Amino acid sequence: MDAAKVYFGDMRCKMWDSLLNKMARILDRAEMSQIDFKQKFVAIKIHFGEPGNLSYLRPNFAKTLADKVKLLGGKPFLTDCNTLYVGRRNNALVHMDAAFENGYSPFSTGVQNIIADGLKGTDETEVPINGGVYCKTALIGRAIMDADIFLSLNHFKGHELAGFGGAIKNVGMGSGSRAGKMAMHCDGKPEVLQDRCTGCGGSCVKQCNQNAISLVNKKAHIDQNLCAGCGRCIGACNFNAIENNAFASVEALNSKMAEYAKAVLDNRPSFHINIVNQVSPCCDCHPENDAAVVPDIGIFASFDPVALDKACIDAVNAAPEIRSSVVGEREKGRDLFNGIHPATDWRTLIAHAERIGLGTSSYELINVK
Repeated sequence: MDAAKVYFGDMRCKMWDSLLNKMARILDRAEMSQIDFKQKFVAIKIHFGEPGNLSYLRPNFAKTLADKVKLLGGKPFLTDCNTLYVGRRNNALVHMDAAFENGYSPFSTGVQNIIADGLKGTDETEVPINGGVYCKTALIGRAIMDADIFLSLNHFKGHELAGFGGAIKNVGMGSGSRAGKMAMHCDGKPEVLQDRCTGCGGSCVKQCNQNAISLVNKKAHIDQNLCAGCGRCIGACNFNAIENNAFASVEALNSKMAEYAKAVLDNRPSFHINIVNQVSPCCDCHPENDAAVVPDIGIFASFDPVALDKACIDAVNAAPEIRSSVVGEREKGRDLFNGIHPATDWRTLIAHAERIGLGTSSYELINVK
């Protein structure tokens, strides 16, 4: 596969200019306008940030992208799916509250927020994965698959499981319904936490297509022999009493994310932007963020999510570390992401993404002033 073009603008701005203007110039130079946006529904996949975390992307970036889409005739909306873990974004009501709290509202961005997998994270579409090795189908938030065009706007940072979080993670993991996130994170089947279960006998029983859930001594019980491991009961429970702690290996997690991203992107136009600023050690899903590990670098954009992520990895690894951060003074030549999270290996994500045809790690970096 030929090298993909990745467009880059640093964080420098001339007097009377702005970083948002530079972002718009990058979108123009990258020819995002090659996509026919006219009268098309355009999903802009974003991470609204877990409240308490301050390194998530400012809504201004989303407004700049949405305004560009509207100028090109599209109908954009901001979207994300509910989280698997219990927090401030695990159902649509608290998720919308979190988005508003962090400044994402129609008044600040000019577009609506839509939680793609619905109220409880169970509104999903099962999508075939062309070339999937770990997964043959993906459970994706329905609103994301209903869109005609898919754009991702990503905060590039470290990640405690994947090594880094960029376009592939935001597209793959972020677009999965709660059951889809379970399929990526875990290899086993869910279990009921008996101390949390109220014995209501309601949603979890109704959501199970395998008749695997029953009440035993007034508590829900999952028959592991009947359970298909779909994870829909996790989203259905109002009391967060169902979990799956059989976590997948780093390689399996990364590979599944790449396959989910391919399910989202196959057979429709897409474009991706990574903002490499406030490069925190961990995901924006945390209700806190540690200090940035390198200085702010810039804005990267490409039609190829693999080349985009690889360009950002290389840029972060080439940057001087901030010694007062968790990185400290790393060993010469040591990979920054693995240095922060030694159990991770981001290379498995890039390698599998290339293997299944999601994109290429070979790129040509084009500077935009």
